[in-house]
Amino acid sequence: MIYFVAPATMLIINIIINWEPLRKNGFHINKQDKDKMVGVRYNYFILSACIYFAVDMTWGILYDYKENPVLFPIIYSLTVFYFLFMLLTMVALAQYIVAFIDKSGRRSALLIFGVWTMFLLGIICLILNRFYHFMFSYNDAHEYVEESGRNISFLLQILFYTAISIYMLIVANKSKGNQKVRYKTVAVTSLVMGVFLVFQILYAFLPFYAIGLMIGICLIHSFVLSSVKKEKEIHDHIALTMAEDYDAIFYIEIESGEYLSFSKSQKYKSLNVSTDGKDFFKDNLKNLEGCVYPDDLEYAKSFYEKETMLKNLEGKRSFSFKYRLVINGEPRYFLFTAMLEKNKQYLIFYEKDIQDELKAEIEQKENQKKTITFGQIAESLASNYDVIYYVDIVNSSYVSYVANNIYGELEISKSGEDFFKESYENIPLVVCRQDCELVIDFLDKDNMISALDIHKDYRLDYRVMRDDRPKYTRMVVRKAGDNRHFIIGVEDIDDEVKREKQQLKELKTERELARRDELTGVKNKTAYRELEQSAQGNIDNGMDYLTFALVVCDTNNLKLINDTQGHAAGDEYIKASARLLCDIFVHSPVFRVGGDEFVVFLRGSDYSSRHELMDKLRSQVLDNKKMGAGVILASGMSEYKPESDSFVSDIFERADKEMYENKQSLKS
Repeated sequence: MIYFVAPATMLIINIIINWEPLRKNGFHINKQDKDKMVGVRYNYFILSACIYFAVDMTWGILYDYKENPVLFPIIYSLTVFYFLFMLLTMVALAQYIVAFIDKSGRRSALLIFGVWTMFLLGIICLILNRFYHFMFSYNDAHEYVEESGRNISFLLQILFYTAISIYMLIVANKSKGNQKVRYKTVAVTSLVMGVFLVFQILYAFLPFYAIGLMIGICLIHSFVLSSVKKEKEIHDHIALTMAEDYDAIFYIEIESGEYLSFSKSQKYKSLNVSTDGKDFFKDNLKNLEGCVYPDDLEYAKSFYEKETMLKNLEGKRSFSFKYRLVINGEPRYFLFTAMLEKNKQYLIFYEKDIQDELKAEIEQKENQKKTITFGQIAESLASNYDVIYYVDIVNSSYVSYVANNIYGELEISKSGEDFFKESYENIPLVVCRQDCELVIDFLDKDNMISALDIHKDYRLDYRVMRDDRPKYTRMVVRKAGDNRHFIIGVEDIDDEVKREKQQLKELKTERELARRDELTGVKNKTAYRELEQSAQGNIDNGMDYLTFALVVCDTNNLKLINDTQGHAAGDEYIKASARLLCDIFVHSPVFRVGGDEFVVFLRGSDYSSRHELMDKLRSQVLDNKKMGAGVILASGMSEYKPESDSFVSDIFERADKEMYENKQSLKS
């Protein structure tokens, strides 16, 4: 009856000390997550040990009642399970070791093959033992009798544990720091289990293997799991500490896209973006729609394709970009930094609010300017404004400086006791009726103070009546350097507004016409030259993370069509060529740069799918050629190579050369 106490105690201790990893890691294996897989493999080892302890304990209880014929079949079955789960603990330990050291080489494969071979041979021996007792047997008194095969099995296991110990010592010798200690611990664990198997051979009726197994588990728990847990706590502490300097930190597995994030920023949390998930790049593209300032949305989207981000990191440790997020209705600049960890399996992504830093930088530059007197300010302002009011914020008294009389016959005082009261009286006499309420609201003192607490100036465009005609006027309010006065400037902007409206109208029309090809409706050579200059400027300024490609196309047979069917048919042929390119390269601009020559500027998703799109274009052209219907377009593509390309013309020439080769191929 004493026998069962040891395995029962081991079972209880095993469950108590390993309850947290059993609950946390579970038994589902995720091969893409190395840390998770190690935890699950360890749980399988613990589970097999628990079952072994339970079987050994139950056998010890029932063996005292072996004379009972009803219990004997159960005792015999438990003996079989005893050997079976002893082998299973060995298999589980070997799999845990391979996952722990993250090896997939020849030695690890040989280790796994060897342990599974021993396990399968053990099962076969236990099945055959029913007919030929060479592992164990029971005599007529139902007493357990160990046979020679049992000792051979134990010796093979001892050799296997010895091999594991040697293997782990070799691995430990090549390691450093805490990892070296952990590998040595696993080596000692295997050695302990082998030693206690020797005692089990010598003393069959004592639970030595259970004791050795428990000692091994305690070693792993104390020197491996606790060390890993402590390291993880340190890493989490570092991440949380860094999160105090950044609004959010994302830790992303590159291959799968799975990610976790750390954030202490309440304003960032107010965006309600995902903090973890299966695909960082896909989730962030969704999140952008709801939190990015609309003017920056397309720019922001260009960075969140995995291929683009990795391309931007080629040859660099990190790269950064910035755009505005809308926080509580206010656009604020954030700096985004992507960084590869040293093994290049994970991506670390930082987000930081830099709005206050940018604002402080601007204010610092302003403070560095020379201090000038109020008289100089007034003199300078008088050259830009028709009237300047210097208003005391506390008592509303004012002094005005008039350069031009924009109010016609109305006489305005040069000083007064209450600027706001007098303004309210004069507004109906001066301001266009439709704008009166607008100006009254603008000249509310509390509104002015609130607005200038946030913005550098506070301005309003409105209309005044002069010669019975509305004229545009602008009022601009700033705080004086002493923060005790308003400086209010009023200027006539009627001619300026008229000119701007006319110029915008003409400019819009001119730009549209100047950049649009009349025949095809696509962009023309002028538009392409502007885009080429812009791209060249980016290259000259070192913006090598902006990826793009050029596709150069030329229509075949245009001269033949013009000569045989007329120029109207030739024009239709050119328009059909433009439609084909627009239908295939949906997200990229198409340019007609010559009579029968086109250029496509590939970017974004079209750039990512450039090879598929080129195959689609050429396949369609070949189909048209076979059927004798549709356009025949020769095409060539070349990509921007930051390491070698200094001019956009270099990219164009490569694409043009490839197009010429394709043209010759189509003709033959």
